Amino acid sequence: MTSTPTPPGLARFNALEEHAAFAALREACASTTWARRLLAARPYATAEDLYAAGDAAMADLTTADLGEAMAGHPPIGRPRPGDPASAREQSGMAGAPDALKAEMLELNLAYQEKFGHVFLICATGRTGEQMRDAVRERIGNAPEQEREIVRTELGKINRIRLARLVAED
Repeated sequence: MTSTPTPPGLARFNALEEHAAFAALREACASTTWARRLLAARPYATAEDLYAAGDAAMADLTTADLGEAMAGHPPIGRPRPGDPASAREQSGMAGAPDALKAEMLELNLAYQEKFGHVFLICATGRTGEQMRDAVRERIGNAPEQEREIVRTELGKINRIRLARLVAED
């Protein structure tokens, strides 16, 4: 049986020097623990292997690790200047009416007051209204329930970012 060659983007990631690969992983997810786990498992034969490792590492993150990961995400509607990933991911808020942006700011603040961290959602492909509706719905959650929802949303974001990391040129 002939083995399938590693896709070029993944081969490039596998070949990065350790510090460069670690930095690239930290751009995908701000959790040091998550990045170290993925770094330690290199090389990856397939992108699916990389995604599975990311999912497994996400499932094992402690509350503190999740906090570190969330700290790498700006509030919805306010992507960090010079951060193309968050601007791209939050593009559904870019053209939102000012009233929706103001409402989202208020909801973000209320959410942060309740849970102690930014509202986190995989915003890719979502409209401003969908994100607003999600924060409205989730603000009523218990902290333990919300922490697991955040873990799931972070996993989705990480998969998108890992896919971009290993995409072919």
